Amino acid sequence: MSTGMDADFTQIRHNLDAATRIGVASHVRPDGDAYGCTIAMALHLRALGKDVTVWNEEGLTDKFRYLPESGIVTAPPDHAKHDFDVFIALDTSTKERLGRVLKATGKIGTWINIDHHVSNHRYGDLVYIDDSAPATGQILYDYFTAVGAEITPAMAANLYAAISTDTGSFQYEKTTPHTFRTAAALVEKGLDVQKLSQAMYDSHPRRRLELLKSLLNSARFFAGDRVATFSLGLDTAAMLRVLPEDNEGLIDHLRAVEGVQIAVFFEELPENKVRVSMRSKDARYDVCKICSLFGGGGHAQAAGARMTGPLADAEEKVIAAACHEIGIDS
Repeated sequence: MSTGMDADFTQIRHNLDAATRIGVASHVRPDGDAYGCTIAMALHLRALGKDVTVWNEEGLTDKFRYLPESGIVTAPPDHAKHDFDVFIALDTSTKERLGRVLKATGKIGTWINIDHHVSNHRYGDLVYIDDSAPATGQILYDYFTAVGAEITPAMAANLYAAISTDTGSFQYEKTTPHTFRTAAALVEKGLDVQKLSQAMYDSHPRRRLELLKSLLNSARFFAGDRVATFSLGLDTAAMLRVLPEDNEGLIDHLRAVEGVQIAVFFEELPENKVRVSMRSKDARYDVCKICSLFGGGGHAQAAGARMTGPLADAEEKVIAAACHEIGIDS
């Protein structure tokens, strides 16, 4: 897929208006921004009378069933291909991160790529990338506003969840006055902030606490305690019966330690793969640059990669790169 053309909201709306069959999807290991954007866009398109298919490789994980209308998200079929007039990839920096969604797509009239990752590969036909936005949910709010679309309470809740989760509850660097104005406008649509926030942040299963206990015991510190790591092996994950979604946000416990500037979460995966998540507390330290060394990407202060194992080898390489970014040997 070649590099796409920069598009504005009017061009995107024109292509959606002309389409009948539209697919919407986001990245593997979906987070709140991925799901919230996908659902909000799908609800908008269905209100326009479009035939909409909503896919994620994971289907809908239990963690995000609190999102209104989340049941419209399904896993792509394994042994069938579907044609679409338009297919929209949201919050997905590379087309490969759509996972099995790609195998289920047949003929696509127009690919639209909407994202906020600085590392986006600009795949597709029409591309709208705003790396100054703290979440793709904010881009969609701006899109809906620009084209005069009605934002229903269900859409508002999904967009609010997208923005809240991707900004760390409105605390990360790219949170701006516009972000707060967006959140206020979404609240005015009638969502219950207390109820939604409780579902997002205060309704974790007990196994997640057991996972955190294990991760805390695995914590290691390097470069004068400025680099900190967690590691989760396959055996431990199986013993605790954790789900991939249970990991989300646990890296912030490392990031929150005084003096830590770069936090790294290593997760061993089947087939000799390792998932790496990185967070930076200081804008001087670019974890997207580090992850790009290993085929990954993301944001300057939140990025990730998938590497070939074994786990110990991946740890050694990434820790060395993180310490180099800090400027102190491990």
